[in-house]
Amino acid sequence: MRYVVFCLMMIFSLAVQASEADRLKQADFPRQSHALVLKNQAVLVYLWADVYAAALYAPANLGAKQALDQQQDLRLVLYYFRDIDRNDVIKAALTTLKRQQSSATLARLKPELDQLHASFRNIRSGDRYALDFRPGRGLNLEINEQVVFSSRDEELAKAYLGIWLAPKGLSDSLRNSLLN
Repeated sequence: MRYVVFCLMMIFSLAVQASEADRLKQADFPRQSHALVLKNQAVLVYLWADVYAAALYAPANLGAKQALDQQQDLRLVLYYFRDIDRNDVIKAALTTLKRQQSSATLARLKPELDQLHASFRNIRSGDRYALDFRPGRGLNLEINEQVVFSSRDEELAKAYLGIWLAPKGLSDSLRNSLLN
């Protein structure tokens, strides 16, 4: 019986890996974006469903984790495979931020978080959302390559990118894949 379970697990894991490679090919992340270099990419799977592919870009001379730790230029791009209601995205973001941030930090960031979330729209399969951070300039949110929100608040940028890149985020495996 153990042998059958082991074989089924191996077959399933190979199918998942093939699916991830296919999904990353579908997302078609370029090797460079906005003068940054693709460091890592991964697929977020939730309850056996591929939700989106994520790509992390940073300066050529830095690793992804180094760029994050040193608060250097970063670009996180999400390519969605499914339609998702904007309210579900906002709820997931706020739940994660509450887990990661102090209530005082969230209270301070609330006005800008509200503006950021107001710029969200219902996601359709094939949409690309990007968070682009530049020290001194702040954070831009792009939807399908159009800037829909900008903030000079670097604390907001760090907190929001942390949803994907900090401990206690949406997915430890996605975080590890993007930063390593």
